[in-house]
Amino acid sequence: MDGAHSAALQLQQLPPTSSASALSETSFSYKENLIGALLAIFGHLVVSIALNLQKYCHIRLAGSKDPRAYFKTKTWWLGLFLMLLGELGVFASYAFAPLSLIVPLSAVSVIASAIIGIIFIKEKWKPKDFLRRYVLSFVGCGLAVVGTYLLVTFAPNSHEKMTGENVTKHLVSWPFLLYMLVEIILFCLLLYFYKEKNANNIVVILLLVALLGSMTVVTVKAVAGMLVLSIQGNLQLDYPIFYVMFVCMVATAVYQAAFLSQASQMYDSSLIASVGYILSTTIAITAGAIFYLDFIGEDVLHICMFALGCLIAFLGVFLITRNRKKAIPFEPYISMDAMPGMQNMHDKGMTVQPDLKASFSYGALENNDNISEIYAPATLPVMQEEHGSRSASGVPYRVLEHTKKE
Repeated sequence: MDGAHSAALQLQQLPPTSSASALSETSFSYKENLIGALLAIFGHLVVSIALNLQKYCHIRLAGSKDPRAYFKTKTWWLGLFLMLLGELGVFASYAFAPLSLIVPLSAVSVIASAIIGIIFIKEKWKPKDFLRRYVLSFVGCGLAVVGTYLLVTFAPNSHEKMTGENVTKHLVSWPFLLYMLVEIILFCLLLYFYKEKNANNIVVILLLVALLGSMTVVTVKAVAGMLVLSIQGNLQLDYPIFYVMFVCMVATAVYQAAFLSQASQMYDSSLIASVGYILSTTIAITAGAIFYLDFIGEDVLHICMFALGCLIAFLGVFLITRNRKKAIPFEPYISMDAMPGMQNMHDKGMTVQPDLKASFSYGALENNDNISEIYAPATLPVMQEEHGSRSASGVPYRVLEHTKKE
C-alpha cells in the first residue's frame, strides 16, 4: 500500500527504538483498519442476503395458497437472524476502523442486492436482452468495487481509544460545536419547509435523513468503542457520556427510519437508495472528520485518492440503482374516465361521483357497509348536488337516465 510506503519513509528519520515502536503501532493500526473493513463488508453482505430472503418469503406466500403468516415461516426467521447478525457486524466494525472508512462501505449492500436480485428473478431472457437490461448494473458493480478498493487502501489511519474522557473532549470541542450549530439550523429549516410548506422533494427528505444519520454514526462509533474497551477490561460504562451517546443513537435512528418510511411512500426505492447513499455518506464523512479528526496528519495525496474512491463508488451505486425496474402500482378500482360514455368532471360543480373519503373510491375492493350517508347522484348536467340518505345495503351509486323532456 502507498500508505505503508510513506509511513516507512517517515520511520527512517526516527531513532531505532522509536522507529520500532512506531512501526509496530502503524502495522497494528492497519490491522485494525482491515478488521473493521472486513466486518463492515461482511455485515452489509449478510444484511443484503437477509433482506432478499425475507422478500423471497413474502413473494412465495403471495403467489401460493399457503394460509400461514410470513412470521410463521422458517425462511423469514432465517432472514431476521441474518439481518441481526449483519447489523451486529457493522456495529462492531465502528470500534476498529475510522468512521470515514466504514460509512462508504455500505455500497457493498447495493452491490450484493443487485447481484442477488438478478439471481432471484430467474427470468427467461435472450443474451441480447440481458446485456441491454443489466449492462448498467454490471458496470455499476465494477465501479463500486473499484471505489471500495480505493476507500480501503487510502482510508485515514487515525485510531484513538474511545474512552469516556476522549469522547467528552471531542463532544465539547469548538469545531464540533460549530458543526452542530450549523446542522441544527439547517435541519430546522428543512423541517419547516417539509412540514409547513409541503416541500416534498426527495432531496429535502433525504437531507433530513442524512443529517440525522451523521449523528447516528458518530454516536454508534462512540458506543461501540466504549463497549469494546469495557469487554477488554477497561470499564467505560460508568461514564455518563456513554448513556448520552446511547440515547442519541437510538433517537436519531428512530427518526431517521421514520423519514425514510415517508420517502418510500412517495418515491421509487432505487432513487432513494442512490440519492440517500450519496448524501448520507458525504455528510457522515464530514461529521466524522470534524468529531474524530479522522484526516489529521494525512497527506494530500491520500485525501485526494480517498475522495476519488468515494466519487467512483457514488457513480457505481447510481448506475446500479438507475437500472432497476420501477414498480407499477396496482389500482383495484375502475376510473370514471375509463368508462365509455362517462365524463369525468371534478372540482367544477359538475361532479359525477363525489369524494366521501380519501380512502374511498369507485369500485374499491373494500367493505362500505358502515357508510350510512352518501351523496345521491344527480342527472347530467348537474346544477347542484342533492344530499340524501339511503340504507347501507342499497346500491351506493347510480346514474339516472335522461328523459326526452330533458
